Amino acid sequence: MQFGIALATAADSWKVVQRAEELGFHHAWFYDTQMLCADCFVAMGAAAVKTQRIRLGTGVLIPSNRIAPVTANGFASLNQLAPGRIDFGVGTGFTGRRTMGLGAIKLAEMAEYIRVVMALLRGETPEFEVEGQRQKITFLNPELNLINLADPVGLHVSAYGPRARRLTARLGAGWLNFVGDVAGGVAAMAAMQGSWAEAGRSAGDLSAVAFALGCVLEPGEPMNSDRAVAQAGPRAAVLLHRAADEALAGLPNTSPVPDAVAEAVAGYVETARTFEPADARYLANHRGHLMAVKPVERPYVTGELIRRTTFTGVEADLLDRIAALRDAGYTQFTIQLVPGQEQAIEDWGRLKAKFRA
Repeated sequence: MQFGIALATAADSWKVVQRAEELGFHHAWFYDTQMLCADCFVAMGAAAVKTQRIRLGTGVLIPSNRIAPVTANGFASLNQLAPGRIDFGVGTGFTGRRTMGLGAIKLAEMAEYIRVVMALLRGETPEFEVEGQRQKITFLNPELNLINLADPVGLHVSAYGPRARRLTARLGAGWLNFVGDVAGGVAAMAAMQGSWAEAGRSAGDLSAVAFALGCVLEPGEPMNSDRAVAQAGPRAAVLLHRAADEALAGLPNTSPVPDAVAEAVAGYVETARTFEPADARYLANHRGHLMAVKPVERPYVTGELIRRTTFTGVEADLLDRIAALRDAGYTQFTIQLVPGQEQAIEDWGRLKAKFRA
């Protein structure tokens, strides 16, 4: 099983990516969340020239953030800096759009976007709709070697629903999935494997990446220690953010609330009703999303919420949980490093070294 890291993108993310390469991590995935993080292409460009082996991918790019030919150009440019090490991870958008009070884009729009980007990266001449017109476009001077179309760019799709899983299988793309607990991760894997088989694809060809946040606890360290809250708490808080989006804006919530944490989630939702400005409460709700636990939400990020939504535990427990994901069919376990807690890569590097593939 491969191990990767995910990053709330910083302009100098290359520093931690360089260390990830030294520790033998296979991938570094960069978030495309323009209202929270640095630009993923800028950060990936720096990482490309500071590393030699580790793969670099968007995890995940949101199509509404930039038009398809600009995205294709970004990947082709990165591919010139790190030939054959670039991955196009894409999704319909959660964090990057919720921070602007928006829901996900339509699946058909993402499929069309992928079609154009991948065709351009193959050196083809697809039609592209721009300003209400269908125009043929292509890279006009690839022979000048300003960009690289020779080495393939990998395609990976973030897919949670059945239609998105079918699209992933039809494209033969890698699958990206955020996992908070083993049972949920295994169930999602079974559903993806079903879509993969229906598309007539060989089971062994499915690349499946489980994204997670968590903390490698010291023996006796509680789930709600300051360190655990800093490293794992931002993932636990996503359950709060989703519930508030649903209650305040009617946006869909695909994360069921377990009874054991229902009181904490309800308390946060009531607090979120007081956020200002009143016509844009999503701004305060998503501040620090997947990056930090805000003081206002700290009372609701309980040890139980962390236990249920993150990969937090002592080494032996985490090794067993990751092995269960591997046995279910996941090919990579990716841990997100939280800003200001980048030193946690050393804990996960030690755990990776102990993992029996």
